[in-house]
Amino acid sequence: MCGIIGLVGRRGFHINQLLYDGLTVLQHRGQDAAGMMTEHEGKYHLRKSTGLVKDVFYKNHMKNLLGSIGIGHVRYPTAGSSSAAEAQPFYVNYPFGISLAHNGNLTNAAEIKSLLTGVHRRHVNTTSDSELLLNLLAMELHSRTPNVQIDGEIHVDVNTIFSSVTALNEQISGGYACVSLISGYGILAFRDPNGIRPLIFGSREVDGETEWVIASESVAIHALGFDVVRDVEPGEAIFITSNGQLFTKQCTTETLHSPCIFEHVYFARPDSIIDGISVYQARLNQGQRLAERILEQFPDHDIDAVIPVPDSGRYAALQMAGALGVEYREGFVKNRYIGRTFIMPGQAMRKKSVRRKLNAIPHEFSGKNVLLVDDSIVRGTTSAQIVEMAREVGAKKVYFASAAPPVRHPNVYGIDMPAVTEFIANGKTVDEIGDTIGADHLFYQTLEDLVEVTSIKGKQSWDTSCFNGEYVTGDVTQEYLDALEAARNDTTKSLNQKPEGTIELHNDE
Repeated sequence: MCGIIGLVGRRGFHINQLLYDGLTVLQHRGQDAAGMMTEHEGKYHLRKSTGLVKDVFYKNHMKNLLGSIGIGHVRYPTAGSSSAAEAQPFYVNYPFGISLAHNGNLTNAAEIKSLLTGVHRRHVNTTSDSELLLNLLAMELHSRTPNVQIDGEIHVDVNTIFSSVTALNEQISGGYACVSLISGYGILAFRDPNGIRPLIFGSREVDGETEWVIASESVAIHALGFDVVRDVEPGEAIFITSNGQLFTKQCTTETLHSPCIFEHVYFARPDSIIDGISVYQARLNQGQRLAERILEQFPDHDIDAVIPVPDSGRYAALQMAGALGVEYREGFVKNRYIGRTFIMPGQAMRKKSVRRKLNAIPHEFSGKNVLLVDDSIVRGTTSAQIVEMAREVGAKKVYFASAAPPVRHPNVYGIDMPAVTEFIANGKTVDEIGDTIGADHLFYQTLEDLVEVTSIKGKQSWDTSCFNGEYVTGDVTQEYLDALEAARNDTTKSLNQKPEGTIELHNDE
């Protein structure tokens, strides 16, 4: 999972601070690396490196990131290596000069790489499919603009750009949302035909000029003081010129809106609205329905308190407490200076970090039967240690509830889930999973309930592949899944870790 942002500001206004603030708001979508590319007076300025936004951009970097137009990215790796070379945005100098930031994953990346390197002789410098996307876009633009000169009299028609995206969509498959800066022209943004990965844009009027922002989540738009215009539709491309003109076009003949339901379970911020659905309300609904199912099975339950696993389990837990008629209590204090364990590579690092990240409040557990609530259970590392912590501080019984169904299948559209063999639900019944994490009883949301209560706007198609193994793009083979399994296991990931570095492109400081 990654976060992307693009900005077109008014003339003479440098948008570097807005990009920085937007990336900070999207930091939850990636902690591995961050980067920004801006354009000023015909020159690109780039800063990207591994680390959090606050650790990548210092005052001297911000001074160099001049321009009223630019794009930004926060990243964590799915199956590739973790290094500055993999950080985004990526850049090619021909045609025009194009940079790109991408959220998602291409399921036919191997095929695209063979096409680019074997047939078109384009050099690919990283393991990232985002670099493949950029090179393919550059190829399509070049084939339609062989005689165009940026400083000449011939200018690119916006339909030429859209036709390039159409050709791109015909060749690639998977989940993707992209922002691309085309030097001298503007920002292009587009979304896959299934709308798997989110993308939204907004605007504001300042001194009689319109400024634009495109981002992965609506929270970034609101935080920067813009008003949401709408989501980018599945298969749609939008182009915003350097002087603030907006153009939109549907660039796919067939679309099936099937956004990733895991955004509403875990990844997206609760204050975001994705495709018209409030993430906060969806998580409340998930808690309500799960509580109703618990009451159906155990009307005479002995739960004394509902305690969330912070932070993403909080909203479901809050609703569950009310529905179950028991106290909602905060039983864990979170150290906010420890990264998300779901994203951390290596089982040993994850195990070590859980105890550093959470500390139990004994008073809330001592002598009580508690129901711990989390958004989901993936590896079970965190869940098992949290159950153990609750017992250590005096809980009589420890029940556990997951607002999502068992995760049994890999996500192939841009979420860094582990190898299937590392899923706690792999080959286990619900009772066996409960025994593994040490809970007195384990409650899971059903997939049918999850889909129903998250579809706030009515009947909705979703990508639920990590729960049921059904992939909406229809091209995911067992061979592909086997290769993904090999790439995502902890041993492979530990071997892929590279020394940290820095990549910059700007004038001398």
